[in-house]
Amino acid sequence: MADQHANPTRETPLTDDDVRAPSHAERARTLVSQQTTGTLSTLDPEGFPHGSYVTFALDGANPIFLISKLATHTQHLLRDAKASLMVHESRAEDPLANGRVTLIGNCAKVEDAASARDAFLAQHPRSAYYADFADFAFYRLEPKTVRYIGGYGRMSWVDIEDFRAASPDPLAPDAEGILEHMNDDHAEALVLYARAFTRAVDAEDALMTGIDRYGFELSVGTKTGRRPARIAFDKEIATPLEARQVLVALVKQARAKLA
Repeated sequence: MADQHANPTRETPLTDDDVRAPSHAERARTLVSQQTTGTLSTLDPEGFPHGSYVTFALDGANPIFLISKLATHTQHLLRDAKASLMVHESRAEDPLANGRVTLIGNCAKVEDAASARDAFLAQHPRSAYYADFADFAFYRLEPKTVRYIGGYGRMSWVDIEDFRAASPDPLAPDAEGILEHMNDDHAEALVLYARAFTRAVDAEDALMTGIDRYGFELSVGTKTGRRPARIAFDKEIATPLEARQVLVALVKQARAKLA
C-alpha cells in the first residue's frame, strides 16, 4: 500500500488556504492526546539536557508522570523544575513526515494527587501495582510554550491558552481505520472528490491522507505530479458513522457535478 501519511505540502495545493481545517492548537492537542509515551528532557547539574523515555497521561492539558525519586530525571527535577516533553507519531515511512509536539514548562511533584492519579491510572492501569510505592510520586508538567510540527511545511509556536482551550479531534481514534478503508476500497470515490471539488479536474488517482471533524485531505496524482488538497465538510462531524454518511453524500454530489 502507498504511504498514506506522506505529506506533500511543499507542492502547490489544489485547494485554497482558507478551506476550514483544524488550527495548529487543535492539531497539537489531538496529537498529544493520542500518545502515551514520550521523551522527558530535564537539566542535569551542569545544565546539559537529559532525555528519558517515559509514560504519561493528560490531566486536562497537563502531562502527568508517575516517576521514582531514584530516577535520574526526578533528581534533576528536584534541583530545577524546567523540563520539556516531546511526543510524536510513528506512522509514515518518512519519519520527518510524522507530526510531533514539544511541551515546555515547569514539572513538579503533585501534592494533591487525586486527579493526577485517576488520569494516569486510567491510561496506564498496570501502574497501579507500584503507584503507592514509597519512592514513586506523580509529577505534573505545566506547559508555558508549545511547539507543533505537523510534518513538512506545517509548523508553528502554539499559544498556550489556545492549546489549553483546544479539544482533541473526536475522529482521531478512528482516523487510521477510515483512511485504510477509503484508500483500499473506495479509490474511485477519492478520484471523484478530487475532480469535482479541487482544481485537479484531470486527477488520475488520489489517496486520503487525513480526516478530522472539519474535512479531509488528499494526495492527488496529476499529470504534473502529486499535489495536496483539502475538502471541507458542510458541517462538523464527530463519529465514524457521520464520516461515512457525509462521504457517501459527497460521492453523489461529485457525480452530479461532473455529469
